[in-house]
Amino acid sequence: MKKILFIVNVDWFFVSHRLPIALEAIRQGYEVHIATMVTDKLDLLEKSGLIVHSLSLHRSRSGISILSELWALLSIIKDIAPDIVHLVTIKPVLLGGIASRLASVPAVVSAISGLGFTFHGKGFIFSLRRKLISLFYYLSLGHMNQKIIFQNNDDKLKLSQIGKNINNRSVLIQGSGVDLSLYSVVENNFNSPVIMMAARLLSSKGVREFVQASKIVRTNNKNVRFVLVGDTDPLNPESIKKSEISQWKEDGLVEIWGYRSDMSNVIPKANVIVLPSYYGEGLPKVLIEAAACGRVVITTDHPGCRDAITRKTGVLIPIKDSEALADAILDLLQNPQKAIKMGEAGRALAEQKYAIEKVCEKHITIYKDLLTKTA
Repeated sequence: MKKILFIVNVDWFFVSHRLPIALEAIRQGYEVHIATMVTDKLDLLEKSGLIVHSLSLHRSRSGISILSELWALLSIIKDIAPDIVHLVTIKPVLLGGIASRLASVPAVVSAISGLGFTFHGKGFIFSLRRKLISLFYYLSLGHMNQKIIFQNNDDKLKLSQIGKNINNRSVLIQGSGVDLSLYSVVENNFNSPVIMMAARLLSSKGVREFVQASKIVRTNNKNVRFVLVGDTDPLNPESIKKSEISQWKEDGLVEIWGYRSDMSNVIPKANVIVLPSYYGEGLPKVLIEAAACGRVVITTDHPGCRDAITRKTGVLIPIKDSEALADAILDLLQNPQKAIKMGEAGRALAEQKYAIEKVCEKHITIYKDLLTKTA
């Protein structure tokens, strides 16, 4: 039985973004392992048939931390002796790619689910960080039998500049897929409009722009509700402070619904889904889920975000522009039939491109192709 080892920062992200792929691999006869930081998803993962290995990848950038994490990854890989290592999110891709080369793993899949803020930030510090991280990518993407999965072409273009013949070893899979039977269309009634943003509450996700747009829209439209779904990320320096969120709530600008694991029930409660992000997105899952639920999307003309919609399914606005966001919201509120029609087009797009079955099939094909080269 061939072994696949997934390496990912934290278990909840894997459950949200990659579990269906692992389940399909198990159905196809693979023995599937996952090395990750364990929170409250251990029982779910084990009951799903995965073999779980605890791993802590911290956000620390110190040399000592990186070396210890690299050693931990190397030890896990050698103990499991996988036929394929599938790396997901930035740090696993960087350190796991190097560890996989050192351990002579037969095949590697590196999933680039966004490049983070470093590749989009400006100034000397960001330039220095990009050079350092580019070196890590150069080392981690140098395996002789490796597929690199990109979610958007901007990320592919940026990383192709480091060399390593990336273009010939890359494949574009837009997003992590959506279960179309779970995320179904519910009638979009604009009688009491709800504008929703669902994301980690980070500044670069455009949270403050969303709140400012609420101020503008609600000046003359008091019946419009603005809802934030998601939680803060205390370990991330970009996380919005809870005190600031409490103030927004107290001022009546937004409703705070917090973290929700039942997004298939949450999204249909909104009329319009908003993501004014300028974060280094891969292809935001919430935009795909919104399309599947038949909801129109307003998002930014930014890598990853713009790749998730078409002119028929959503509206693009400039980054860091709360007035443009407010204008786009007001236009849809004043033209509900337009919003409904765009939502219907979004559902059709989800059925065409984002069905989870299609995403799983593409990954299984990648595994088989890589293993053929090791035979």
